[in-house]
Amino acid sequence: MTRIKICGVTLPDDAARVASAGVDFIGLNFWPRSKRYVAPERAALLAGVARATGAVQVVGVFVDPEVDDVVAVHDQARLDIVQLHGDEDPDTCRAIAAATGRPIWKAIACGSVRDVERLEVWPADAILLDAPAAGRGGAGQGFDHAIAREARRRHPARQLVLAGGLDPHNVAAAIAAVQPWAVDVATGVEAAPGITDARKLAAFVAAVRGA
Repeated sequence: MTRIKICGVTLPDDAARVASAGVDFIGLNFWPRSKRYVAPERAALLAGVARATGAVQVVGVFVDPEVDDVVAVHDQARLDIVQLHGDEDPDTCRAIAAATGRPIWKAIACGSVRDVERLEVWPADAILLDAPAAGRGGAGQGFDHAIAREARRRHPARQLVLAGGLDPHNVAAAIAAVQPWAVDVATGVEAAPGITDARKLAAFVAAVRGA
């Protein structure tokens, strides 16, 4: 069964709504330049609400962070997973994994097949395939899923998370084409950046579960 991550949650009510929808992961964005930024001191509240509502894992999203900054957020929110969405190198991934003791997801911007040729260099528990975007994801932009299929062909043992432009109308076709381990969405289930749309969320979950 394809797993579901809902990213960019900023409100306690939405954290509860997402968790109660039966998704697997909820993403909190700690990049200050994101329109879905969550201050570290607020993260513990959102994570607590989500965990009290459903069996969901909390993913902290970072862009080119210092190791100490990730550790500080983890200590406040007790993150389950760390997602690195910037230009981090493999050594940084290793250092953050060692410092937090948490699984690492590494995001890869998929502009061409060359971007997925050497995924084996990443010491990550999952590879998140996303569209190239100045805003480091969350722009609602898709990419050529032929690149994701090539990633699956070249790296069959990898846990691939498909992101980029997914919504309730296209996610089932994307799953059929790519066969990802998980799908990740923000814009496709929002009423506005950081504000979850309950109907879109329900439709997205139903589409994934029915795929």
